[in-house]
Amino acid sequence: MKIEVIKINKLIGNNGQINGLPKNPRIIRDAKFEKLKQSIIDDPEMLELREVIAYDNNGELVVIAGNMRLKASQEVGIKEVPCKILPQETSVAKLRAYIIKDNVSFGENNWDDLANEWDADQLEEWGMDVWKQEEDVDYSLLDDEDLSDEMQGMTDGVKKAIQIEFEAEHYEEAQELVKFWRGKEMYIGYFLLEQLRNEKAKLEPEEDEL
Repeated sequence: MKIEVIKINKLIGNNGQINGLPKNPRIIRDAKFEKLKQSIIDDPEMLELREVIAYDNNGELVVIAGNMRLKASQEVGIKEVPCKILPQETSVAKLRAYIIKDNVSFGENNWDDLANEWDADQLEEWGMDVWKQEEDVDYSLLDDEDLSDEMQGMTDGVKKAIQIEFEAEHYEEAQELVKFWRGKEMYIGYFLLEQLRNEKAKLEPEEDEL
């Protein structure tokens, strides 16, 4: 399959216009999208290394892989992008697989190597979510004082956090939903607790029968 350089205004995002093919499920918003735009500005040759893939939908070039790259390229003023064009005989089943597989990360990061051998600021600049060590705090001045009452008062009403893991394809959506409901001042922790209680209650009668 050859690579063609296509004028960007000839490419159309996947909005569900192909019969049997859902719209592109991938979204990148806010700061992440700004980092994608900056990445394209800094390293435009990456568009040649990971070209857009489009499907010839009766003469209409619908982007199957690279919808966010296309959108970011449009916003930074790029006029042409390298593109592979899938033939019309490509099945919808194949198109669906290409869309998902293009966005799936099969590997995982070795965080020890990233922390020891890579620069955290650069990683963040390139779009990776990185953990940063908090600044060291010297608590030695408190060693000789009994501050138990004061410390208890400081912890009253303090919320604690539990880390919840998400698959890569669900992470962005989960992040956006948490951000949305926090903006509505929802107590997300209690909402999750109630859901987990309800699910557990459904299982308990089944376990009692065993």
